[in-house]
Amino acid sequence: MMAGVLGITDIWTYVLGTVAIILLPGPNSLFVLSTAAKRGVAVGYRAAGGVFVGDGVLMFLSAAGVASLLKAYPPLFMVIKYAGAAYLGYVGVTMLLGAVRRWRDRNDPSTPRLIDAAEPAAMRSPFRKALVISLLNPKAILFFISFFIQFVDPGYAWPALSFLLLGLIAQVTSALYLTALIFAGTFLAAQFRQRRRLAAGGTTAVAALFLAFSLKLATASAG
Repeated sequence: MMAGVLGITDIWTYVLGTVAIILLPGPNSLFVLSTAAKRGVAVGYRAAGGVFVGDGVLMFLSAAGVASLLKAYPPLFMVIKYAGAAYLGYVGVTMLLGAVRRWRDRNDPSTPRLIDAAEPAAMRSPFRKALVISLLNPKAILFFISFFIQFVDPGYAWPALSFLLLGLIAQVTSALYLTALIFAGTFLAAQFRQRRRLAAGGTTAVAALFLAFSLKLATASAG
């Protein structure tokens, strides 16, 4: 059996758990959805690419024991935690300001999208922005190591192969989910194109969620 050969125990429990966790709302998936709604499928996939790379880096760091390092040195965890919270708050405030502009321009036919496009130049790289959101998420690092370790046989000679397969399963699941969100985002953009007041409300809701993610991360603990 491949799972046994690669030192993975109870692989189907891992698959089901991974699916359930990925389906939970988070800043990465919300950013991909809003990007697709704002700029279309191609740019939505650029944002998804940032998520894939960021998650891949976190998986590698987790397998390398960085999560344990964060637990052992709380000040390091605090620096990453507050940096991540500040960045998510910045994203939320930027979107909120966009919602205000959209409400003011709700009768202007030249502003048709769900999420306001008037962003600072530094915010206009969806790949880089998604990558930063992913990397500044210490809870993800801690989750990856605590979740992965349950399914790796400690006696297996090449644990890197076990982590590689587990990571591949997580990335494929994430790719399928983000693809669904990307096409959902473009559908929402079409629906909101003629409903500008609802579009402003949608932007406000997304901004509020990012601010909530920021507060949640700021109060997270390494335990």
